[in-house]
Amino acid sequence: MRLAAVQMTSTDDVERNLEQASALVADAAARGAELVALPENFAFLRREGDSIPCAQGLDGPIVARLASLARQHRIWLVGGSFPEAIPGDTRVHNTCVVLDPAGDVAGVYRKIHLFDVDLRASGGARHQESAAIAPGKELVVVETPFGGLGLSVCYDVRFPELYRALAADGARILLVPSAFTPQTGRDHWEVLLRARAIENQAFVLAPAQWGRHSELRASHGRSLIVDPWGTILAQAPDRACAIIADCSPTEQDAIRERLPALRHRRL
Repeated sequence: MRLAAVQMTSTDDVERNLEQASALVADAAARGAELVALPENFAFLRREGDSIPCAQGLDGPIVARLASLARQHRIWLVGGSFPEAIPGDTRVHNTCVVLDPAGDVAGVYRKIHLFDVDLRASGGARHQESAAIAPGKELVVVETPFGGLGLSVCYDVRFPELYRALAADGARILLVPSAFTPQTGRDHWEVLLRARAIENQAFVLAPAQWGRHSELRASHGRSLIVDPWGTILAQAPDRACAIIADCSPTEQDAIRERLPALRHRRL
């Protein structure tokens, strides 16, 4: 199976972001990718503290654009995350949606762990995602021809019990669309992703935001595709792009058989 992770520099200009995403998805599909994943906040990345005017439902134009891309290129497409409106709530969900090659919604995950941190001492900013985002409550594994896709978003990667549960539910590929800060990304991004791959003997597909989004916000980038042994199969340079890797389910099975750590668990 050929997987692709798209790296973008999104802003608060939705149409510009969707045009960039469309071009990068088309590039990945032209290179043979069967599953393409976009980063967190691919359609709208707000300045910290700003409102979210483009919040919408699963029947809105953002998901419709994703469905059109999936149908056009005949691919599985992961919309990293977008602001999903919640009826009766001023907050939104940070929602990841998976489209099948027919353009139908195959899975929806709402980010569970919210990024409430203060990085000012290390040259960053204070973030309070929970001020505008409501946490999700459900684990999601999407069945595909490549095996189960275990869905997560960004800050979730710091909570290994989430990924253990996804693996126990049949996930063979772990999705981690992200917008990591430069301060945390420099020291933690690669380490966390490789750890999640190794401990769950799963492929990790981590499309990321990169670069400066506004005068107050920037992202680390370095999107990754990691195999179940923890080997980096592809890493993005410091620019908008799509990275590709050929991933072997047969080799994954062999790793799980040679080193059956998932069967050795004692709870």
